[in-house]
Amino acid sequence: MEGAVHPIVFQIGPFAVRFYGLMYVTALLVGIWLLRMEAQRRHVPSDRMIDLAFYVFVGGLLGGRLYYVLLKWGYYGAYPWKILAVWEGGMAIHGGLIGGFLGAWYFARTQALPLATLCDMMAPAVSLGHAFGRFGNFMNGDAHGYPLRSPFLPEWLRHFPDWMGVVFPPTSIAGQEFGPVPLHPVMLYELVLNVLGFVGLWSLRKKPWSPGSLCGLYLIYYAVVRSWTSLFRADDLYLGPFRMPHVISVVMVITGVLICCRPRWRSAAS
Repeated sequence: MEGAVHPIVFQIGPFAVRFYGLMYVTALLVGIWLLRMEAQRRHVPSDRMIDLAFYVFVGGLLGGRLYYVLLKWGYYGAYPWKILAVWEGGMAIHGGLIGGFLGAWYFARTQALPLATLCDMMAPAVSLGHAFGRFGNFMNGDAHGYPLRSPFLPEWLRHFPDWMGVVFPPTSIAGQEFGPVPLHPVMLYELVLNVLGFVGLWSLRKKPWSPGSLCGLYLIYYAVVRSWTSLFRADDLYLGPFRMPHVISVVMVITGVLICCRPRWRSAAS
């Protein structure tokens, strides 16, 4: 696949609308729509969902960027003006989840609404919004994978057909790193898996789950997804010798299991 990737939707003079930013705005608007539907079903004030989405969105942006910058401080410490260049990429989903959760926590506390219920409402929207974000990554040429036959891949991951590879533009981050070489479109792998996650969470949302359980399922599911897709990623963040997504995924699985099992443990104890 070559020539299908371009970061700009349209440009008028110096003003350019980029897919990366457009996907963030689309994710926000779709998220508000989903939250309002769920709020009406759960008898939560639907008129407050725009405010909730705002807190989560801003918290997610700040958390995602701060997380990425801190783990790449060797680069950003030398080029501090690049910290604000978010259109070039550099948003970490795990930092975004932490920041978004803090935004939801603050909103729930100030509005006297149950945080666990709000997190359950947000889980499907976050999964779908993440899919939009991955399309933005694809068109931007960041969050990219290794070449199809890269020696950095495990042997069992070097046998994908050539047609699955994507050659990114030479001006993109992926193109600058690898040149005109077909790469794993790992953003699209994760896009599809996030859409499937949304479908699953949306179909399960009406089940009689205990508060927080749907959010716990999302944490477990995405931890597994990211652990797998990280095997293909050429630009993962590292903590010493470990891929940071694998470290955080372990924490997410443990947290998700604790959230889902806590009501049962309480019932057994009582």
